[in-house]
Parts: sequence; structure tokens; C-alpha cells
Amino acid sequence: MSGTHEVGVMSTADRLVYMANQIARNLAAEGDERATDMVAEHIRSFWDPAMRRNIIKLARECPEALSPIAFAAVGRIDAS
Repeated sequence: MSGTHEVGVMSTADRLVYMANQIARNLAAEGDERATDMVAEHIRSFWDPAMRRNIIKLARECPEALSPIAFAAVGRIDAS
């Protein structure tokens, strides 16, 4: 996703992907299923609706940008 406009500045899309992947990475030790549940719950609880809509859109358009856990968590949010 390289949507940077200035050196060292992340686009909103890049930032959302980074954050989702970071949350997933931090929770990966819980095991894939529990980590996926926890990431989905974190995004539902702490991300505003626009952020949630954007990460769902990004997951649909560029699934390879997300880690498997982050992608599965966003899929659960999208399905609900």
C-alpha cells in the first residue's frame, strides 16, 4: 500500500493497515482464533465508524496488506 505523500508520512490507509496489523501482532500469542476475536473486539470498541468502514474497504481491495489474523478479524466485523 504505499500511499505516502511525503517521506516518512503514512497515508490514512497505510496507518489503518499498520494499526490493525500491530494489534494482531501483539495478540498473536493468544492463538489465531482467540487473537482474531480479540482484534475484532478491539476494532469494534475503539475505532470510530469511519475507521471501521475504511479498514473493511481496504481488506476487500488489498487483502494481502493485512496479516492473516488482522484480515480474519476485519472479516468478522464486515460480516456483523
